[in-house]
Amino acid sequence: MSISRQNLSIVIVTLKSENVINKCIESIDKEIPIIVIENSNNFKFKEYLEKTYNNVKCILSNKNLGMGSGNNVGIEYSKTDYVLILNPDVILENNTIKELIEASKIINDFEILSPISNNKDYPNYKFENNNEKNFEMNLPFKVKSVDGFAMLLNKKKINIIINNESLNKKKYFDESFFMYLENDDLCKRIIENKGKIYVAPKASIKHLGAKAVDSKYLNEVEYSRNWHWIWSKFYFNKKHFGFLKAFIDGAPKFFLTIFKYLFYLVINNKIKKKIYLNRISGFYHAFIGNPSWYRPNLDD
Repeated sequence: MSISRQNLSIVIVTLKSENVINKCIESIDKEIPIIVIENSNNFKFKEYLEKTYNNVKCILSNKNLGMGSGNNVGIEYSKTDYVLILNPDVILENNTIKELIEASKIINDFEILSPISNNKDYPNYKFENNNEKNFEMNLPFKVKSVDGFAMLLNKKKINIIINNESLNKKKYFDESFFMYLENDDLCKRIIENKGKIYVAPKASIKHLGAKAVDSKYLNEVEYSRNWHWIWSKFYFNKKHFGFLKAFIDGAPKFFLTIFKYLFYLVINNKIKKKIYLNRISGFYHAFIGNPSWYRPNLDD
């Protein structure tokens, strides 16, 4: 069954995203329901969105769940077979939804269908073994994975894979990831279960990149990114390839990070010192098996 506007919802996870969310929502067809998961208890934000946009429902999580968990909440709340996951700093082109629908008619059988980023220097997809293959740029093409800032999920197909997995918690995104690589994890699970991931090259989007959170929290967000990237990378490798692979892959950078931390400690660069300290902490806590606990301080 192909996608239709009547069988499609959009899920957007937000946190301090007031500066970008309007452009994102206004780029979406008004007849498509949008579910915003606000990772806080910001009732004013919820009230504003629901009064301003008739097609928006905002759910307050009351705490910062992270991207994967927040998306899971939105997916489970949705009533449609297809859900387009978007970051709040993504802007659709006028024909993005139309082209996704047309692409689904061509391929029909898929677990994930992604629009394509208009920034050709930073493609939002990867081929198998990172080797680009010949493909027709006007037709949907298969990939190994897509970035999480824009991915359309076929819930019925993915549910089959989830139900076949020997996991205690049946979730779309692994909620152990707070941020980073939860999309790669889902894509890998789909590919390993013989699922299909496509990119629709005519469905273009603009990703502003690192703009989802208000820029006044720039340093706190940077500290969080550095902690979680290291933690998520170790956890991803351990989950899929084993502890030894995770350690061997991460150890050289870990020891280099210690050296850089000591350097910035000596010259008293507080921001850089904190960044590298967070990288050390992220690796250490992943190494000893602690959960992804670090949260940025975004209080006004």
